[in-house]
Parts: sequence; C-alpha cells; structure tokens
Amino acid sequence: MIFGFNTDVKQDETVYHVQSEARESEKVFETQVFVRGRCIGKRSSSYGEMVAKPGFTDQEKEQMLREQHRMLLDAIRDRRLDQVFDKRESPEALAAIRQLDIQWLNADSIHDEDKLSMKLRATEGGRPLAGARLTVRLTSGNAAPSYSQVDTDEGGVAELAFIVDEASLSASSILVQVNSQGRTATRKFQPQRAES
Repeated sequence: MIFGFNTDVKQDETVYHVQSEARESEKVFETQVFVRGRCIGKRSSSYGEMVAKPGFTDQEKEQMLREQHRMLLDAIRDRRLDQVFDKRESPEALAAIRQLDIQWLNADSIHDEDKLSMKLRATEGGRPLAGARLTVRLTSGNAAPSYSQVDTDEGGVAELAFIVDEASLSASSILVQVNSQGRTATRKFQPQRAES
C-alpha cells in the first residue's frame, strides 16, 4: 500500500508544501502544492492503463508517484511551477474531479489559555461534506505527536482542541486527513502565534 509523499520546499521567503498520493478509486496519481494551507495548484495523471497490464507491481506504482512528486519539487526550485500544473478550467472538468478538501476556518485566532482550538470544514467539489471522519495529528517540537478524531456535522464542520504551549507553535505542524466512503485527502497546516 502506498501512503504518498509530503515535502516542504522553501523558495525565497515562501514555503511550498508538496503532497502526492495515489487515488486508488480513480486510478490517478495526484500531486498538490500548498502555501500556508491553501492549495495553489495540482497535477494529476492516470495509471489505469498500467494497472491493466499483467505484472504491474506496487513498487512500480510507488516509483511512478515518486517521479511525479519529484517533478513538482524540481519545478518549484526552477521557478516554473505554473508550467506543470493541470489546466482544468471548464466547469465540466472541475465537476468531474469531485475533490475532497479541508479548510481551517479559524486559523487566525486559535490559541487561548494553552489550548489550540481548530474549526475545520470538509468539502467535496466545494460542497460541505457531512459525516466525514477527520483524523488530526499535531506534532510539536520533540514531543510525541498528539492524535484526535472527530466527525463533521451537517455543514461539514468539526471542532477540536489540543493542549499546547503557545511558545512551541512555530515548531508545530498539523496534519489533517479526511476520510469519506473509503476516499481520503490529507492537508498540512502550520499554526502561527497570534500577533500581540
């Protein structure tokens, strides 16, 4: 089973988070690029024809995904990211993607009395996704990661809180995975200390 690849790349003052995964149900490799938790573009490629060939292995699938991931990393370093993103502007193409996504609704006002409060929304194709399972992993400095799970409400929203020292927020990262009917998507967020 392939879990995918996640890499942070700094170019000038911008940190790009590159995430690649094999979408098993659609037989597609998808690589997305995020800046401050917002997806700025993606590249998808089908591996359906390869699966149909006898002897196609998980190792070959992983290598193909790794090569696509590396291509996006190289594009960031070479300042040609826009050249490798998919160009899918038509409503029909966008509707066909039916992509799962996660937004962090209160990223600007999250820390109070050693609690990190998160309000998240899961969507599919831009519409709220009710009853989705969110798994959240908070990594902070050298401490062991903290995990939490919560289901979204009718509006696709879920809230949860972690105990975390505000001083450690700059060294923390949050990984959120949404799971709905066997399909998943993962997003990485970087908490910021509130300006005083």
